[in-house]
Amino acid sequence: MAKGRYIESSIRVLKGLEPVKERPGMYTRTQDPTHIIQEVIDNAADEALGGYATLIDVTLHADGSVTVRDDGRGIPVGMHPEEKEPTVQLVFTRLHAGGKFDKQGGEGAYAFSGGLHGVGVSVTNALSTRLEVTVKREGKVHRIVFADGDVVEKLKAIGSCPAAETGTEVRAYPDPRYFDSPHVSLVELERSLRAKAVLLPGVNVLLHVEKDKEAPTRTWHYPEGLKGYLEELTDQQEPVAPIFTGERYVVHRSDSDSFAEGEGAAWAFAWHEASAGQGESYVNLIPTAAGGTHEAGLRSGVFEAVKSFIEHHGLLPRGVRLQMEDVSARLHYVLSTRILDPQFQGQTKEKLTSRDALKLVSGMVRDPLEVWLNGHVEWGRKIAEVVIRQALARMKSGQKVEKRKGSGVAVLPGKLTDCESDDVAERELFLVEGDSAGGSAKLARNKHAQAILPLRGKVLNTFEVDRDRLFANTEIHDIAVAVGVDPHGVDDAPDLSGLRYQRIIIMSDADVDGSHIKVLLLTLFFMHFPALIAGGHVCVASPPLFRIDVPPHGKRPARKLYALDEGELAAIEDRLTKEGVRSGSWSVGRFKGLGEMNPEQLWDTTMNPDTRRVLPVRILNQERAETHTVFSRLMGKGEASARREWMEQHGTDVEVDI
Repeated sequence: MAKGRYIESSIRVLKGLEPVKERPGMYTRTQDPTHIIQEVIDNAADEALGGYATLIDVTLHADGSVTVRDDGRGIPVGMHPEEKEPTVQLVFTRLHAGGKFDKQGGEGAYAFSGGLHGVGVSVTNALSTRLEVTVKREGKVHRIVFADGDVVEKLKAIGSCPAAETGTEVRAYPDPRYFDSPHVSLVELERSLRAKAVLLPGVNVLLHVEKDKEAPTRTWHYPEGLKGYLEELTDQQEPVAPIFTGERYVVHRSDSDSFAEGEGAAWAFAWHEASAGQGESYVNLIPTAAGGTHEAGLRSGVFEAVKSFIEHHGLLPRGVRLQMEDVSARLHYVLSTRILDPQFQGQTKEKLTSRDALKLVSGMVRDPLEVWLNGHVEWGRKIAEVVIRQALARMKSGQKVEKRKGSGVAVLPGKLTDCESDDVAERELFLVEGDSAGGSAKLARNKHAQAILPLRGKVLNTFEVDRDRLFANTEIHDIAVAVGVDPHGVDDAPDLSGLRYQRIIIMSDADVDGSHIKVLLLTLFFMHFPALIAGGHVCVASPPLFRIDVPPHGKRPARKLYALDEGELAAIEDRLTKEGVRSGSWSVGRFKGLGEMNPEQLWDTTMNPDTRRVLPVRILNQERAETHTVFSRLMGKGEASARREWMEQHGTDVEVDI
């Protein structure tokens, strides 16, 4: 084919497992094969979570392969009614095939599982030179073998077994071509298996290491569950008060308007005065190393309960205001959450992003902890002492920062709705498009840490404005005074001691005019406040353009989902269809602007630090010249011809919603 030709045959269609082999980093962590082995272990753990398995047995072979065996129900081996292939073959060769999608009406194979990506063990197969599957089911032993993702030994019965004996055994040979290191991380594997033992009472978890002659077998068993595990994590250190453990789940649909039967959490936590707080969290047995909304819910519930106890008993010194960080600074915890259809950030599932999880966990934890504290007042007072000391230390640190500020104080703009906190590290300023959106933002905000400055109309294009003429524009004058930093150049050494906010967040509508306002404000900060960008203080909020109202289905109650753009809307609708929601049963609403959102919607989608999407503005030093060229082309008064040429070349690359 001639170089540069773009014809029908130029389009390549990736089939089966080819997308995984082409871009493995999109589907798994490629540092080493540990994650693709964990996918197999997670399947065995899902069987145990459903009450069908009592054994998870893992062998790390000397040749680098890994075997995972369980005594669950065994993967179905019959012909799939629609695909006309053995079901076990589909599970390992199709990216979106599994027993975790059908959750409506309780008919799915798994009510609670690690996720709905549907690409788990098929990724393991795609990135292995060989994968052998043995299934015991219905009195027979079946076997199928794959090589590089393709079937090389078709499914066949190789023997018989007692009808009561069931289970699945998978042996995978990871392909070293796809990983930086060909070796499974023994430390990470042990940590994952130990956690499974903690979170699955009554399940035996074993690890055999063929190369280890001294300790070839490890066995994990925690009769005290989360409590015993937390004691191990904290090296048996004596906590300020006894470890608080508990679990709460929705028993009947009538118990909750927002959550399905079985959803809830189990926890163990305690305060240790001598060490900084830390914790581990899990969602349906999947470790979430990067935390997420369920951890935010735990911190929120604990904060509200401890704050209520301290206020009820009059323990708070005059002038001290508790913050969430004061309560969680010395908190050590283990959290296990069950959610019907969890949403994760990426296929590695290291961070939970499900918005409802914050409300779920917070509601489950708060009441039991508050009852426990008031039932054990002496322990509650000891916890309160630790929390109050932390608050006093934070306030003292904040006062030190205050002393370094200049003595001159400008009069703050009248339209600025400021926040209450004196701690610059937690203060945020939202630059909001229009008075209408500003009104909603004022009602939605956290008054303690979030300030609102509404902007009327579009800000002046400051790309070619002299610095000494900036304050002639009222909007720019108000921004500078509110932020507390004077305009400066990139080579200056600006005084940032007067900075009043840790984050300045640009919040405009998700339309063309909103994008223009973002560019104008970014031009202002790039040209005249570069130190704020360099310090990571400037951010851009990403409000949603669509709201999807999903009716109740199966065990899931009605819910509201939000989409950033049409691409995300299509992805959500595709996911709803795969979940079994009848196509067309949901309604899609479009936000014309931020002012159209009610305060609760604006808080949930754009302002809540635990659920919002805020993008920090970063410019590397070596990229500054290139960035200046782009701003010059877009905002320079004498660049009309270059701007037109650029639009003609790249205009079709942009999807514009007019």
